[in-house]
Amino acid sequence: MPGGRLTQQERRRIASGLADRLSYAEIARRLGRPTSTISREVARNGGPGGYRPQWAQRATARRARRGVPVPPSAATVAGDAAADGIVEMAVRSGLPRITARVHVDLLMAEDGRRTAAELTRRLGVSAASVSGAVNFLIDNGYVRRERDPELRRDVYVVDDDAWYHSLVISSTQTLGAARAALAAADALGPGSPVGERLSKVGMFLERVMEDGLESAARWRPLLM
Repeated sequence: MPGGRLTQQERRRIASGLADRLSYAEIARRLGRPTSTISREVARNGGPGGYRPQWAQRATARRARRGVPVPPSAATVAGDAAADGIVEMAVRSGLPRITARVHVDLLMAEDGRRTAAELTRRLGVSAASVSGAVNFLIDNGYVRRERDPELRRDVYVVDDDAWYHSLVISSTQTLGAARAALAAADALGPGSPVGERLSKVGMFLERVMEDGLESAARWRPLLM
C-alpha cells in the first residue's frame, strides 16, 4: 500500500470518483489508500461538492512550505462560487452535470479555449465523459471545434457569438415541432378536440419562436 502524500494523479482520481458518486471506501480501495486518507483529503479541500484536484495540490504544497493552511484567494473563491452557481442553474434546466461543468470551464477560461486533455485534467473526469459533453455542446451550438496545427489536436472554443447560434438552433428545433403540430392538426381536422389542441399549441409555439429568432437577429450586434 502506498504511503506519503497524495500525488496529483491520485487527486484527479479522487475527483473523478466523487463525480461518479463513489464512496470514500471505494475510492480508497481503487487507490490503495486508507479510507481515512480520502475522507480527510476531501474534507480539508472543499468537501464532496467542491473538491478540485488542482487547488488541493497547490494548497497542500503551500501548507507543506509554510506549515499553515492556505485558503484560496478572494478572487478564486468568487470565481469558483460563480462557476458553481452557473453549473447548478444549468443542471436544474435539464443539462447533464458533466456537460454543464465542461461548458462552464470553457466559459471561465480566459481565452475560451481548452483541449480535451485540459478539460479531462481540470475536471478530473474521464476522456469519454468529456467527449460526450463536448459533442452535445457542439451539436447545440454552444461550442465549436477547431484544429490546432501545432498541437495536432482538436481545441474546443466558446465565444460570444455562441449564444446566438445556440439560441437559433434551439428555436429552430422548437419551430419545427410547432409546424409538425399544425400539420397534424390539419390532418385531424379543426373540429376534433385533438386537432384543436394541436392547432393552439402549434400556433403559440410558432409565433413565440419566430419572434425569438427575429429578436436574436436584431440584438446579435451586442455580442460582437
